[in-house]
Amino acid sequence: MPDLARFRAKHSPPATSATPSATVEFTSASASALTPILHIDMDAFFVSVELLSRPELRGLPVIVGGQKDQRGVVTSASYEARRFGVHSAMPLRTAGKLCPHGIFLNNSHGLYSQWSDRIAEILARHAPRVEMASVDEAYLDFSGTERLHGPPLVAADKLLREIRKSTGLPCSAGLASTRLVAKVGSDQAKPQGLVWIPAGMEADFLAPLDVRKIPGIGRATEAALNASGIRTVGQLAAIPLEKLEDSFGRWGTALYRKALGQDSYEFFVDAEPKSISHNETFGVDTHDRAHLESTLSYLAQKAAKRLRESGLYVRTVSVTIRFTDFRTITRSKTLAEPSDLDGAITATAKSLFAQNWDGRAKLRLVGVSLESLTGATTQLALLDAEQKEKLERLARAADKLRDRFGFNKIQLGGSLNSPDKH
Repeated sequence: MPDLARFRAKHSPPATSATPSATVEFTSASASALTPILHIDMDAFFVSVELLSRPELRGLPVIVGGQKDQRGVVTSASYEARRFGVHSAMPLRTAGKLCPHGIFLNNSHGLYSQWSDRIAEILARHAPRVEMASVDEAYLDFSGTERLHGPPLVAADKLLREIRKSTGLPCSAGLASTRLVAKVGSDQAKPQGLVWIPAGMEADFLAPLDVRKIPGIGRATEAALNASGIRTVGQLAAIPLEKLEDSFGRWGTALYRKALGQDSYEFFVDAEPKSISHNETFGVDTHDRAHLESTLSYLAQKAAKRLRESGLYVRTVSVTIRFTDFRTITRSKTLAEPSDLDGAITATAKSLFAQNWDGRAKLRLVGVSLESLTGATTQLALLDAEQKEKLERLARAADKLRDRFGFNKIQLGGSLNSPDKH
């Protein structure tokens, strides 16, 4: 790879100082200005969050997701655990065999959400357009921010420093002219680095990488490409477009563009979610009614809070039930009027659940989904409106307390026995 195509700033703080050190090399501000897209990816985010309160576990093989004898998958693994072959989405029991001496921790979803929100607040101060792609990664567009933060390369370095200083959490990033290349760059930057790909050098940067490094290329496509002798992105880019289209149809066109570092993604400002959902997979199948109902209440409240944060109302509430044999059913109900209140959503979810579970069959998963979202609600009678206003004030007050003390600290009575209490 040409030297110009690589920018890497390490942000590992010295043992004697909390201030990160960095080596910054770039050609010119004008070159940096042509690469305004930054992809931020928190390094081993769930593990890193856990280590904030358990510093004694640093340097040890930590695996988050559950216990090694439980069903379920690994959510995140420390770099020490990854050396044994443990990775995200791997079954916990497989991880236990690969790393039997590993330290297995249960998920702390509420805690992860709190830290994700803090990171999002920092990102919003550095760029006018920010898209949280997930709880631990985001895209930023630095276009037009030069006077405030300097060229994108300088702005990116400042941002990584602030995240590390303000949160103590490690992260990596990729800076490029397109989202696709920026995402690949952040992956190459791990751990705790920044990779800059100057405009015009996207194809050169991608060429030596394995085709699996390209977002969207999964195992099936990788196997098909490998069968044709295509293992690197450069080899894929050398295949004529017509040949790729003959072999892969419309997907062949996308492969061709991806290999060159091109994408057609755009930032959507104030994009509204189409649905909001939360589910819980139990470590052991259960038919404990109190436990199941409290879990539903907890999931409904989490969904309702996200709904209010988006300024939306829900028309349709759905409940998902998965049995021991993996048979799964989803049942929905349309509300008499759109709502964003915990009580209405929880009551509907519990009613659907009661209608579709016999009280005897053991369950492995339950979930709540809010669908048919809208930005407006209907006009009620004056008395109903007064009552609704009181409930909305109560919900907003509860949300503020949850933001301050953690979601799990403020709960409706029906979910006091719910899981995920950390």
